[in-house]
Amino acid sequence: MCRNIRPLNNFAPPATTDEVSAAALQYVRKIGGATKPSAANQAAYDTAVEKIAAASQELLDALVTTAPPKDRETEAAKAKARSAARFAS
Repeated sequence: MCRNIRPLNNFAPPATTDEVSAAALQYVRKIGGATKPSAANQAAYDTAVEKIAAASQELLDALVTTAPPKDRETEAAKAKARSAARFAS
């Protein structure tokens, strides 16, 4: 699950609210131990996702870097190449 969480800092354009929420959801699923919580736990999961997404957005907004912003398409191509090399048979 957590392999799906990608770095969101220093990209052009910046990370969207949806990307931050998706990362928060993956994190909550990982530490909660369930990809689909029971009805009894759904509210707790939803609250945790909201709070973690807010904290994550606050962190991203506060981070400062001198490095030039990374391009999403270039980074995706690099990841695809790493994956192809890793799983080549």
